[in-house]
Amino acid sequence: MHMLHAFSAVAFVENLSLREAAVAFPGSRLSPHDLRVQPPGGGDVFAYPFGAVVFRDVSAADRHAFLEALRKACPQLTGEVVREEFAVREEAGSATRFHEGQLVVDVMTPDRAGVISLTIAQSAAMEYYERIVETLARKTQQIVDRLEVRGSVSFWLRPLHRFVGGAVSTRNEVLSVLHLLDRPDAIWDDPALDRIYADLRAEFDLLDRFDALERKLRSVQEALELVLGVARDRRLTLLELIIALLIVVEVIHAFVKR
Repeated sequence: MHMLHAFSAVAFVENLSLREAAVAFPGSRLSPHDLRVQPPGGGDVFAYPFGAVVFRDVSAADRHAFLEALRKACPQLTGEVVREEFAVREEAGSATRFHEGQLVVDVMTPDRAGVISLTIAQSAAMEYYERIVETLARKTQQIVDRLEVRGSVSFWLRPLHRFVGGAVSTRNEVLSVLHLLDRPDAIWDDPALDRIYADLRAEFDLLDRFDALERKLRSVQEALELVLGVARDRRLTLLELIIALLIVVEVIHAFVKR
């Protein structure tokens, strides 16, 4: 005998204020790490502060109702940007393993459901940040390509400064949010959860994806430092020319007065 559990993750552009969201769901359980809600039709909803929501065995109608209530409680939320589906098969007496793309567990406990939901939410959030960093890297490459063709950058540095500011902000946000790859506390109370969490992280390739994000962000940072260095040198050269011209004008003026 077995039971199939359907997990569905939704990631938003914005982070979630769990305290604001909890007001819309009486009876929900709020912790510093997540908000847990039990819909009327059964199942569980897990909301995370990094802008991800995971439904476990929740009907389409209840999912829609939850998201509508969430948007009313947190009006800053825009449309979902990432959706991810995952299935877990519960088989009594079975060893934890992956089979045909599904995670198999012997029993589904609340802690296990929470760790599985967190890992799926991490994967959805990472997919969103992968898109952001890819766009950032592409725009940075365009600036570097122009530098390679022209040998310099424009004197109008305000657009470049705005882009660099946005890039730094994005980098800080990505690195601060992705600390969520830390191991959940619940695995210390259930030895099987350590295996489940390790298998899930391997299935979603979380560590390699995180390393790739870090490398790409480092590459963007180094490229922008190069561009800003060229821009600074060009302005310094221009400043030196202006000073030299002013000295020449002053000397000519002195001769004319004599």
